[in-house]
Amino acid sequence: MAGRGRGAGEGEGITAGVSERLMFAYAEPTEETPLSLPELRPPAELPPPGGGAPQPASPAAIFDRIRKPLGRVSLPALRRSVAVAAATELDRGIGFLLVPVFLAAGVIYYFSLSTEPDLYRPLAAVALIAVCAAVSRSWQRTHLVFMATLFCALGFLAAKVETWRMATPMLGSEIQTRLTGRLVTAEAMANGRVRLTIDLMSTEHPTLRYAPDRVRVSARRIPPGMTAGSMLTGYVQLLPPTGPVRPDSYDFSFDSYFAGIGGSGFFLGDPKLIAPAEAPVGARIASTIENAREGIADHIRTSIGGSEGEIAAALIVGVRAGIPEEINESMRRTGIYHIISISGLHMALVAGTIMVLLRGAFALFPDFSSRRPVKKYAAAIALASIAAYLVISGIVVAAERSFIMLAVMLVAVLFDRAALTMRNLVISAIAVILVSPHEVVGPSFQMSFAATAALVGAYAGFADYRAGKATAPPAKRSFLGYLSRKLAVGVGGAAVTSLIAGSATLLFAIWHFQRVSPLSLLANLAVMPIVSLIVMPFAVLSALAMPFGLDGPFLYVMGKGLTAMIAISAWISERSPVDAVGLISIQSVLLATIALVIATMATTWLRLAAVPFALAAMLAIPHVRTPDVLISEDAHLVAMPIGGGELAINRERSNEFTTDNWKRALKAEDIVPPETFAKDALDIADPVDLPPGSPFYCTGDLCIGRHPSGAIVALAENRDSARPACGFADLIVINDATAYNPCRDPRVLVVTKRQLARDGSAAVFFDTQSATARAVIQYAVEKPYRPWHEQRKYTREARGLPPYEKPERAKSSQSSQ
Repeated sequence: MAGRGRGAGEGEGITAGVSERLMFAYAEPTEETPLSLPELRPPAELPPPGGGAPQPASPAAIFDRIRKPLGRVSLPALRRSVAVAAATELDRGIGFLLVPVFLAAGVIYYFSLSTEPDLYRPLAAVALIAVCAAVSRSWQRTHLVFMATLFCALGFLAAKVETWRMATPMLGSEIQTRLTGRLVTAEAMANGRVRLTIDLMSTEHPTLRYAPDRVRVSARRIPPGMTAGSMLTGYVQLLPPTGPVRPDSYDFSFDSYFAGIGGSGFFLGDPKLIAPAEAPVGARIASTIENAREGIADHIRTSIGGSEGEIAAALIVGVRAGIPEEINESMRRTGIYHIISISGLHMALVAGTIMVLLRGAFALFPDFSSRRPVKKYAAAIALASIAAYLVISGIVVAAERSFIMLAVMLVAVLFDRAALTMRNLVISAIAVILVSPHEVVGPSFQMSFAATAALVGAYAGFADYRAGKATAPPAKRSFLGYLSRKLAVGVGGAAVTSLIAGSATLLFAIWHFQRVSPLSLLANLAVMPIVSLIVMPFAVLSALAMPFGLDGPFLYVMGKGLTAMIAISAWISERSPVDAVGLISIQSVLLATIALVIATMATTWLRLAAVPFALAAMLAIPHVRTPDVLISEDAHLVAMPIGGGELAINRERSNEFTTDNWKRALKAEDIVPPETFAKDALDIADPVDLPPGSPFYCTGDLCIGRHPSGAIVALAENRDSARPACGFADLIVINDATAYNPCRDPRVLVVTKRQLARDGSAAVFFDTQSATARAVIQYAVEKPYRPWHEQRKYTREARGLPPYEKPERAKSSQSSQ
């Protein structure tokens, strides 16, 4: 009993605090002695064999000190040590911290399914598992397993319910029609056009039988009096939402489905205002808020002007469509684009500025401050301020998620709880997952929570380390020394913060965007002081002074800060190396996620379990094969890397977004356009004579290129022009939905426009071991379709029909407008 009591006491001492040290008892482990890890003395403290002053130990001596105790470790002792640490983690509440992890796992599993499940099955599963969890409360391990399974099932059910609840009607095919609708938002873009989001009321000429509820279209200009809530009409060309530009990339149909956007396009003329109709109360409130946003944005643009005015409008009211693309790209290359998106940084700076101002104001009244909880007053007003900021910024998802996180922290202050804790982060994560499950598979959710969890975990670990370490009182310094030390601490803290957040989000950024920012640490160190001390505080002051017409000086200072930010970003961007890093495996991202969860949530020595997962994640990064050819879903664009960092494409003018995405995925630096010849003027006796790595050569309706592996790629406009390529090509892409395979040789891979319309963009892989093997193709969309892809089956191309030709009567009607 005494032995057991001593073992338990040692276990309690071992597990107390985050920075505890587990020590080996250098005696042989017994059944009653739990295993612990060795406490290594610094080499300088090792005494020499003959006594005297301590001497540095050799590497062999250090290794011997580690090896001997580890050699006496037995498996039962290791199991007991793990059990002690696990029990300590449970006592400290790690079960609650893992709730959003299991919820997110269920959400990810739902969205990774190849078929759409029924609603009643996950409902029945949740009910059954809940009963099993309640019955198994007496058996702790079994109960924990059932609880983990229950939260996974709840995440699955939440995702299914959101999909069922949205049920967004999606446009089935490209069409021209006259629409009538209510304007939701109008955003001026940098290219001079205006992007309109419209709730459809009716369509005519032709009338759409399955019209979407909401569309997003652009116009050259809009009437002066058109604002949110206005009724408008006009002739538009609408297109269904597109799929991923390549397999495993961002799915625009998925995003449109959960945003409620059923189609996109552009006005063929200018929209016209019509007599307003009675709008629901919710629509009127939304229109009032949107008009206020636009009014504030216009005032900011007028006061500051230029690109700085557009960025200021983005920071204050979330309107960022007008920011020039070159500025956006420079901030992406330097890793500071997160400044533009209203997120946790902006919410925290707004709340912090409000609290600092209020605490300073309360300090002017010492009698009142000494008798009242002024800190809680400041927190309550800061909470109301960020709620107003959320509303005026358009309640976008990133801002909504950040508001929940900050609101939990400020409410914790109101109830005398620690504000910056992992538990508060978990509460906000649970709220976001249950409200918007689809955000779990998006880059915004993953990167923001990964960065925040890493920062909170690192801060907690450092705080515990400082709390358990005796420190001598600081030496007296001069005022200059004091300022120098504070500056060094500030710069060091900013560097460490950027390094921790960047490391936590690195693989997520590579997976989603195939790019990194090599100089992001330098850029953030240079820019963040300007944003934190000048831009955002003066933005808050300008918002407070705007109702009184006194915001001019504050906006002026804010604009000067943005000028400095733009200049620094452009300077660093010009010197930043190529940031495209290509594709990485999904296994590496999953392993890195597990490592991050363990490292940030564990508080005992079990956090060391994150190390093997992190190493495995790094080793798994290159375990992905880069496609040899990429094909767009409309069959218009084909790209092929030809070596030397060059990417050959088949068109002189290509979709810039698609080309840029393909460049990053294939680690290409330069685009090689095709060489075009007059019909029958291409002087190639035999296409096999083309050297490997040749770009596309086009003549008439046929283009030919050769991959570095030796495979020949042919692009044809129809079946007749594709038939001659059957004798020499390994891959033939036919830009015709009515065409079928003209080749009898099964080794030739033929891809038609109809196949791409059904299955989305494609990636082709040639067999490097055999020149006669058929190429392998991977499509972006799997069948049977999920709800956000159902519209694909209704396109004209998917049905094998030729392009739609407008009747002469409709043409003459449009020309008369």
